[in-house]
Amino acid sequence: MSTTSLTHHVRVLAAPGPRHDEILTPAALDFVGGLVEAFQPRRRDLMKERRRLALRLASGSPLDFPTVTSAVRNDPTWRVAPPAPGLTDRRVEITGPPDRRMAVNALNSGAQVWMADFEDATAPLWDNIIGGQLTLLDVIERRIDFTTPEGKEYRLGDRPATIMVRPRGWHLDEEHLEYDGRPVPATLVDFGLYFFHCAQRQIDAGHGPYFYLPKLENRYEARLWNDVFLTAQELLGIPRGTVRATVLIETITAAFEMEEILHALREHSAGLNAGRWDYLFSIIKTFGHRTDFLLPDRAKVTMTAPFMRAYTELLVRTCHKRGAHAIGGMAAQVPGKDPAANEAAFAKVRLDKEREAEDGFDGSWVAHPGLVPVCRDVFDAVLEDRPHQLDRDRHDVDVTPADLLSVRRVSAPPTPEGLRTNIAVALRYFAAWLRGQGAVAIEGLMEDAATAEIARVQVWQWLRHRVVDREIALRMLDDEIVALGAEYPYAPVDEIRTLFERTALTGELPLFFTPDAYARHLVRRVGDAA
Repeated sequence: MSTTSLTHHVRVLAAPGPRHDEILTPAALDFVGGLVEAFQPRRRDLMKERRRLALRLASGSPLDFPTVTSAVRNDPTWRVAPPAPGLTDRRVEITGPPDRRMAVNALNSGAQVWMADFEDATAPLWDNIIGGQLTLLDVIERRIDFTTPEGKEYRLGDRPATIMVRPRGWHLDEEHLEYDGRPVPATLVDFGLYFFHCAQRQIDAGHGPYFYLPKLENRYEARLWNDVFLTAQELLGIPRGTVRATVLIETITAAFEMEEILHALREHSAGLNAGRWDYLFSIIKTFGHRTDFLLPDRAKVTMTAPFMRAYTELLVRTCHKRGAHAIGGMAAQVPGKDPAANEAAFAKVRLDKEREAEDGFDGSWVAHPGLVPVCRDVFDAVLEDRPHQLDRDRHDVDVTPADLLSVRRVSAPPTPEGLRTNIAVALRYFAAWLRGQGAVAIEGLMEDAATAEIARVQVWQWLRHRVVDREIALRMLDDEIVALGAEYPYAPVDEIRTLFERTALTGELPLFFTPDAYARHLVRRVGDAA
């Protein structure tokens, strides 16, 4: 793309950083601006529709499989695109932020896929966003090797994992970039910069531009992504259908439109993924005002709960019916120095992955390289020399709307331990997020924005329905703030407490903690006070 033909001027409002000019080239910014001009109006309309649907559901409108799309569900002939190079065997996928150490460790871990996560695992500091793009570019150019000041070497191996990129969701803005006087949609920044710099490079390397799509709520949002892919491919002369995308089914409304989402993306689809914590988070956001959707401690809501079984089994059936991969949920355990604790953690991971493999999933997620062998062993035992199990059609599965919504079957009062854990996890994650760390190990688990969200909305739900005493919750908050300050003396405890109060203790539940916290704490434009 010639710089002399630039027409879509995107302004950079942040201070320049090391090597930022390699990513924020005039042509790359013009490419992003073209996407914004083409799709910002639809994106804005779809965000309004999200709010309208939320109000309808809150007022009692039923949630059901759409009648108007029954022809799509009943048509047995259509299939998604065949697996793209590097995406045929996905038995183990590792996730994490696109920083240099994580990149090398993940790509060398033995997993088939690394999901470079700009969303839940990345605190959206400007340096993190552009630094992540530089990491991906350096990986593809094989110039990622480095040695730490302590002398530890990081070297990319000969057979690295396939890269998939998860951009931020449609609901978020990137306030360090401006187009036509408004912030640029964050998802088009993450997607557009990576696609511009790396799509052809990935094709030349034998793979392609592959993505995970977060937080989709319906087929219209999937259709918007499909049109973004078509436009991006056309603008850069990439053959149509080269892009592949896996959609995370992590909202309750998307669970009712799995086939429609696959259909909307069928020429670019790489399957669906079951995202546990965001799914529970979505259920509380959508139905948290109702007592029949009152959830117990999050640790007690396992994947064997009837409504979670309905969700995952429907996902496998839907994917295999259409020739798409079904990818299981996250194993978030972080191995430590205690052999007994590690053995218990590995046993729990193995049990979870055995359930997924036996249910028909084609692969699953882990958060730490130490869990890759456990997950691989489980799927190796089921798959043997096959790359997947798309031949398992799961026609035995018959899921109704009532099955997906049967939360009351696991209802139980929260425990004091569950309340304290949620408060402690949310506060510690907020502390990490505010200092620029989007994935952090807390009590042996790798926590990200999704777990912080479920932690804080559970507290909100319990307080709303008065199943926990507000004074007890406030005393626990005081205790955990003191403990946090003692553990991290330089932590901005007043800001962290205020963030928790604004997002968990208010009458109306903020839909996400990230947009307001980002604007208040992480935006650093040129001319702003430090």
